[in-house]
Amino acid sequence: MRRFLIGAALFAAFAATPAYANLSVFACEPEWGALSTELGGDKVSVYTATTGAQDPHQIQARPSLIAKARTADVTVCEGAELEIGWLPMIIQQSNNSKIAPGQPGAFDATRYVHLLEQPTALDRAQGDIHAAGNPHIQTDPRMILTVSKALAQRFAQLDPGNAAYYQSRAADFEKRFSAAIAKWTAEAAPLKGTPIAVQHHAWIYMENWLGLREVVPLEPKPGVPPSSGYLAEVLQKLQAQPAKFVIRAAYEDDRPSEFISEKAGIPAIVLPFTVGGTDAAKDLFGLYDDTIRRLLGGLKK
Repeated sequence: MRRFLIGAALFAAFAATPAYANLSVFACEPEWGALSTELGGDKVSVYTATTGAQDPHQIQARPSLIAKARTADVTVCEGAELEIGWLPMIIQQSNNSKIAPGQPGAFDATRYVHLLEQPTALDRAQGDIHAAGNPHIQTDPRMILTVSKALAQRFAQLDPGNAAYYQSRAADFEKRFSAAIAKWTAEAAPLKGTPIAVQHHAWIYMENWLGLREVVPLEPKPGVPPSSGYLAEVLQKLQAQPAKFVIRAAYEDDRPSEFISEKAGIPAIVLPFTVGGTDAAKDLFGLYDDTIRRLLGGLKK
């Protein structure tokens, strides 16, 4: 009887232990952590290196990030040089050959879509210019859908024993997300043609998706904070070409957009930019729900 009770206790303890995650995912940005969870379910363990409150360009290669990369099976990142200031150092110091560039464990989302604003010549004097093109594809949910197919295939390649599981979850995600994209696009119809100002030139994919028309950025060059003199120039441009509102990402300094808002008499709209950027953007669906809601709210002010 005692042996039976001990065996039953051991079985109960084992049953209460979470199932082993087959893939350890190091996601560079929250949108890719969220997508990895959607596709991987309980077959992946996802660590997200950044939050919606952080500028993904300006991350430090902290020891905690290196430790997480050391045990990762795959990195899921934006790519196109977005993480060039910190990810290469993390990968090098992790001594993890699985996630080295060119290996199956290195996944860059931007490799699976057509990047806009690819420079014809590289000149760092022009500011934060990305050689491969604008990397901020997550502002258009259609890009997420395209990447999801490639990422599910990569998970299946790295973990062939669960390939059918990943493909099944990818198909389910595609069905739900496609329906959501259709809903968001219909809801956003009143935004088409709306002139906007942007604090940082990071919204080209969203602008193309929704038909927004960017009038002026608040930065003189990408990634270069505006001076008071340049903001005065922005105000002059807005007098000639008025914008309905000015937008900024949740992680950005609010002072430039609030200054323009006050002086030009237009609303300043804060967008989540990624999962976790606002309280309502808890996952990929919430990200675009909240983005559309906030943009439409700008039309009413």
